[in-house]
Order: sequence, then C-alpha cells, then structure tokens
Amino acid sequence: MDFKRTLLAAALPLMFTFAGAAQALEIKFADIHPAGYPTVVAEESMGKTLTKETNGELTFKYFPGGVLGSEKEVIEQAQVGAIQMTRVSLGIVGPVVPDVNVFNMPFIFRDQAHMRAVIDGEVGDAILDKITNSEFGLVALAWMDGGTRNIYTKKPVRKLEDLKGMKIRVQGNPMFIETINAMGGNGIAMDTGEIFSALQTGVIDGAENNPPTLLEHNHFQNAKFYSLTGHLILPEPIVMSKITWEKLTPDQQTLVKKAAKDAQLEERKLWDAKSASSEEKLKAAGVEFITVDKKPFYEATASVREKYGAPYADLIKRIEAVQ
Repeated sequence: MDFKRTLLAAALPLMFTFAGAAQALEIKFADIHPAGYPTVVAEESMGKTLTKETNGELTFKYFPGGVLGSEKEVIEQAQVGAIQMTRVSLGIVGPVVPDVNVFNMPFIFRDQAHMRAVIDGEVGDAILDKITNSEFGLVALAWMDGGTRNIYTKKPVRKLEDLKGMKIRVQGNPMFIETINAMGGNGIAMDTGEIFSALQTGVIDGAENNPPTLLEHNHFQNAKFYSLTGHLILPEPIVMSKITWEKLTPDQQTLVKKAAKDAQLEERKLWDAKSASSEEKLKAAGVEFITVDKKPFYEATASVREKYGAPYADLIKRIEAVQ
C-alpha cells in the first residue's frame, strides 16, 4: 500500500504538468492594419494581459499589416483554426451573419457617441452573440471603434451631384455597393491592399474610410479630397476561432472575454488620439477636408435602409432609443 501511495504521489505532479500543458496555446493574432495602429496596439496590450493572467498558458504572436492575407483570407484561416484571433470589418461579416447588417446600414448611427453607446450596451452584446451563435465559426468577443467613414477622391465632392459616376472602392458587401450607387457613384468591391495601386492607375476614382486609414495606407498620395459624408460609423468585432475557443478552459474563456472588453475601451482612447493626429498630418500633406451638407446624402440612401432594414425594425428602434 505504501509503495502504491508513493507511486501515486510521484505521478500527481506529472499529471498536473500534462494538464497544464494541454491548455498552453500560442495565439496568432492577425490584423490588416499596420503596427502602431490603434486596433493593433490594443490587441497587443490585451495579449500581454492574458499571458500574465494565465501564467504563460496563452502566448501571442502578432501579424499586423495584412501579412497573413486580406481580411477575407484571414477569416477563412480563422474558421479552420490556422489563425486564432483577428479584428474584422463588419462589411465582411454581413453577407454571412445577416443580423450585423443593421450596423452596416448608412446613417444608422446619429454620430460616433451614439455608436459607442450602442455597442457598450445590450444591443452591442446581442450582435456579438448573433455572430458567435451563427455558422460563421468565430466567437465574437468585443468591439473596436472603426471610426467614421467618409469619401476620399481625386476630384472634390462638395455636394451629392459631384459624386455622380465616380468609381468608389467599398468593402465586399452588397449593401455598401448599393449605398454608393444610391448616392450616384459606382461602388467597386476591392480588398484594402489593392486600393493604392487602383487609385494610382485610375481603376477607381476614390474610396471611403476614416482618416487613420487614409493616412496609414498612403491613399492620400493619390486622393487629396476628403468629403465628410459620415455615411458609415462602423464598429469592428474582435473574434476568436471557435476551434481555438473550445480548447480553452472555462477560466481561460472568462479571462479572454474580460481582456477583450478592456481592449474595447483602451482602443477607443487610442482611436481618438490617432484620428486627431491623422487629420492634422493629412491636412499638412495637402488633403482638403470638405464639409458637406449630409441631408442629401442621407435622403439619397433611404432606399438602402428601407430594403435592408425591414427585418430588423425592432432592433433599429432599440438603436434609435439609445441616448
């Protein structure tokens, strides 16, 4: 009996060692944005926190700047567990998880403060759950602020009529294409990495995004006019591969969720600072910021909201009610 007890006592540390090792995971975290971008900085901070809180069971390697592929390609890799985490634009998610399209509708948010109040509350959590419980193969954890999207072009757009016939790059979501088309332009779906050369060669006349993206991806070199349409204010979810999520212990899952929510708030502060400094740098580089009358743009896109908003009437009311 004593001999058996001795064997058991000797085996216990090994059992715990193997149990701990089974939960040790290296998390590949991909982002299309470059190093130093607010989302990437917040992601790195989140990883450091999780490595510390899990005593090294979760470690992180970061792949910013789209080095692992376009957002679509990264999602496909995350769905099979080849990449463990990423931040993804809702425009990519919408065709697969239709409920998120309520956030993709033009002018659904009154302003940035309204969008943040929505994603911080019950509606934001409900949309995260919709993504997680879909067939998308990803667990949605928190929201990043993707900024307010405006139109930037080679020729100035000072009023709605100026946009007529212009080829404008959008993310690959039918709603975004229809939004530009409703404004009189010609929406062209294209990956982020293709925009610079497309602007340079005249394949497109412009694109639409926030000031940090216009600056960091050097699109301002070929598009010097930035029209403040504010047609989209898009939050962007942090997601984890469901395959990876199911390998985590319940305690690890809890820590990951908390760290992601903390990153949501950290990225917001980083975003505000980055957006302000980007605007200054763009103006210094000769980019003209054009204040437009938003009402004609809003009215022109009414058909898009009517077409896509019908199934989400109750959700839209909840969004509108958020103060």
